[in-house]
Amino acid sequence: MKSYRKELWFDIPTRREFRNITPDVEACLSESGIREGFLLCNAMHITASVFINDDEGGLHRDFDHWLEQLAPHEPLSRYRHNNTGEDNGDAHLKRTVMGREVVVAITAGKLDFGPWEQIFYGEFDGRRRKRVLVKIIGE
Repeated sequence: MKSYRKELWFDIPTRREFRNITPDVEACLSESGIREGFLLCNAMHITASVFINDDEGGLHRDFDHWLEQLAPHEPLSRYRHNNTGEDNGDAHLKRTVMGREVVVAITAGKLDFGPWEQIFYGEFDGRRRKRVLVKIIGE
């Protein structure tokens, strides 16, 4: 069995963004040479997410609006976490809702997706460099 590991780094200039990272992950898969196995992709920061869904702009705006209703950024005093001097209590909650990681089967050297599925990086406290881990095991 082979193993592959790579970190993808992102500099998101805004507080929140959803970015399709499927091409980056597919490049990792190609580089790994693994044809059958599993791929793990996870956010390495507690205010960011990796998830699978459709690459449709209206849906992404819906996610953003819905998450902001669930855990609005302001008022900052709403979150006890912000009493530590942080201003990202909402980002931790948004990450929990959207998830930390995805696992995708690899079949015949391709990500074995269902219709419309793509991998996304969700940023909820951007404006600094963050990373995503891609770990692939198989043959």
